[in-house]
Amino acid sequence: MNRDLLNDDASTGLSLTSKIFLILREEILNGKYAEGEKLVEAKLAEDLGVSRTPVREALKQLEVEGIVENLPNRGVVVLGISNQDIEDIYEIRYAIEGIAAKWAAERITNEELEALKETYELMEFYTFKKDLHKFAEINTKFHEIIYKATKSKFLEQALKDFQYYMKKMRKRSLQVEGRINISLMEHKEILDAFVARDKEWAERALTVHVRNSKKNAKAQ
Repeated sequence: MNRDLLNDDASTGLSLTSKIFLILREEILNGKYAEGEKLVEAKLAEDLGVSRTPVREALKQLEVEGIVENLPNRGVVVLGISNQDIEDIYEIRYAIEGIAAKWAAERITNEELEALKETYELMEFYTFKKDLHKFAEINTKFHEIIYKATKSKFLEQALKDFQYYMKKMRKRSLQVEGRINISLMEHKEILDAFVARDKEWAERALTVHVRNSKKNAKAQ
């Protein structure tokens, strides 16, 4: 996601407010705006080359999602993630991704399995390069392949809607020293389970990975 979205003809189905919302949400996720930082409507409008009205509406959408908060006498600020938020996020992940792993292990196509293998190999490469940002990006793709492989539009949509928070937690978890190497091993276990098309193994491997990610995210 980048600011070119504003001029992307392929995204004409999206309103200007929706485009700004997606851009700002992604930039907050990527750390461009830090926790507690004030988001100034006029400055954002100038930076994006748009009027203040769609920016104001986008900020309201971000507030509804709990990503920012409008504080009296201060304005709109970026919200952090509390320990309770982390607990909630990972408990939801634990439940939903466990189901996803079982369904995907049974339903994954050969093409999707090859894509999962290729994505894992990229994770290996970025682990060697010690590139946490790219590792986190490819990690997200790995999980998205699993979501798609469930062949359940409802489960895939639920997980995609939750993806913003999962991305943030993945990056937080990977900040722990040595976590990237352990995470790679956990993804190898998940991949092996899918290659074997063993749904119980897949569920176990993925939920263990989620539990370990939670421990590391809370350590930050």
